[in-house]
Amino acid sequence: MLEKGFVRPSTSPFAAPILFTPKKDGGLRMCIDYRALNRVTIKSRYPIPRADELIDQLRGAKFFSKIDLRGGYHQIRVNDADCYKTAFRTRYGSYEYTVMPFGLTNAPSTFQLTMNEVFRPLLDKCVIVYLDDILIYNTIREAHLRDLEAVFALLQQHRLITKGSKCEFMKQELEFLGHVISIDGVKIDPKKIATIQDWKPPANLRELQSFLGFVNYVRRFIPNMAGVTSPLTDLLKKGTFYEWGGEQQAAFDQLKLFLTTPPVLRIADPHRPFELITDASDLAVGAVLLQVFGEGLQPIAYESRKLNPAERNYPVHDKELLAIVHAFKVWRCYLTGADVTVRTDHKSLQFIRAQPTLNPRQIRWLDYLESNFHDRVTYKRGASNIADALTRPSVHTAAVLITQTNSLLTGLFTHGYSTDPFFTTNSHPQLTVKQGAYYLKSGTNRIWVPAYRTLRELLIQEAHDSNFSGHYGIDKTAKLLSCNYYLPDLPTDMQQYITSCATCQRMKSSRLRSAGLLQPLEPPSRPWQQVTMDFVTGQLAGPSGNDAILVVVGRLTKMAHFAACKTTITAEQTAKLFLTNIVRLHGIPSAIISDRDPRFTSNFWTKAWQQYGTPLHRTARLSAPIRRWSS
Repeated sequence: MLEKGFVRPSTSPFAAPILFTPKKDGGLRMCIDYRALNRVTIKSRYPIPRADELIDQLRGAKFFSKIDLRGGYHQIRVNDADCYKTAFRTRYGSYEYTVMPFGLTNAPSTFQLTMNEVFRPLLDKCVIVYLDDILIYNTIREAHLRDLEAVFALLQQHRLITKGSKCEFMKQELEFLGHVISIDGVKIDPKKIATIQDWKPPANLRELQSFLGFVNYVRRFIPNMAGVTSPLTDLLKKGTFYEWGGEQQAAFDQLKLFLTTPPVLRIADPHRPFELITDASDLAVGAVLLQVFGEGLQPIAYESRKLNPAERNYPVHDKELLAIVHAFKVWRCYLTGADVTVRTDHKSLQFIRAQPTLNPRQIRWLDYLESNFHDRVTYKRGASNIADALTRPSVHTAAVLITQTNSLLTGLFTHGYSTDPFFTTNSHPQLTVKQGAYYLKSGTNRIWVPAYRTLRELLIQEAHDSNFSGHYGIDKTAKLLSCNYYLPDLPTDMQQYITSCATCQRMKSSRLRSAGLLQPLEPPSRPWQQVTMDFVTGQLAGPSGNDAILVVVGRLTKMAHFAACKTTITAEQTAKLFLTNIVRLHGIPSAIISDRDPRFTSNFWTKAWQQYGTPLHRTARLSAPIRRWSS
């Protein structure tokens, strides 16, 4: 950097520390900790464009090219009078930048301003720019080539240098701002999906915030994100103790599962009418924005959010209206001035504008809708309402989810059917196919679930772990799941899942008989004052016919004696064996500890030791003080 003239020696009183971060290409980027300088800097308010707004400009495009600038910020010089403010310290002395460094609070807005000025003649016509990422697009190949010539002319005019290794030209699909852009629409970059799949459960609040921030970037692809992340966002509340339990792990796993088959979203076309499907539950409101393309209704984006404590007390009518208002606020850039059909499963909302009396909240919401949008509300029965899936557990809307184009379950079912030998090698007269799913002809209209472990675990998880299920036992969970699905070997899968459920193990009461009063024994003060004893059985019989061993252990020294015997030994024979091997060598013990073997609880054994004045102690159930000797 010194040789390139990017930095120069400095005697500035400023001295920020340095650090290095890895680049995508494996190199290192030197960054300066300018936090102290940024705190006293007047902030620039120049806007940075939103990624989704930029992507919306690409509708209809077939050819894409991407240009990346070498060094990015370093192609902009710093005013000589301000260079001293950028000084940083190293072991070789202090240096200051002559070009704009990374880490300054106003660097992004300054760079975006520069790029917008450079490409102003082409901006939003055939070029979109996000900082140092330049995307050129067009529907016609020849026109796209002319656009590239114009872009290179502007780069040459302003003496901006590109990085060839990160440039792509004349592509019909490429990565831009964490998304993959193509003529079919927008999908999540597979590299980001891999990152989420490899993400470990957050160990603290900071890691959880990082994970949720990452997932939030692709929230428009995730149905019911507000509901799914509810157990995770609850941990962010002030004063909440961070405890990662079964509910949080289930939400974490479900998010990762959603992203294994993310949908391809179409880019909104303002010249086509929109269809907005909304729904509300006790926990969240949700919506799906769709448009009609050649193959029918296609999703543009998903949206959902949690209800706050006050909103949860709203009547059902107001919650359903809130879902509509929230959707219009989120997608106002699409829906303002557009022809919008709103479909809701709350039939009375069709006539809300004709109602003679409305509460102040409803009046305020209707005034917002009527003054900003051209919409009409129609009724859509809940059983066919896609947005039901955004606000309610999927186990209760199984038939709905499987009919969704590009939905999570559609992808999982399709993959499961294609890999299950039962469906790939046999004909199925007992089944009927509807929209890619196999339904049982007899009985209720249930879906046959393929032998695909990921799908089965998701369905069982929803039936058992959701807030509406309550962690039922095996029978109740199986009955709940069987309302919509048929799963071969369901009891086995269900038992494996429920018996390993951490929440059930931690919270549900034990059905074992309660233990009696447990009283610890006083430790012995001398060797062989107290002994423990038991039989070890299951041994091979020796030449003498002995197939068991009487083990006696001194509690203080843990010294053990082993006496061979038979499993048919009586209480009298046991007493004789004990006297010969223990009392003869160590004297009469002051206490004997044993289990409840019939020989140790017999009348003969009890009365014999009463004569010696030696108390007998019984161990607690499941306790085995000398079990380690049995090996």
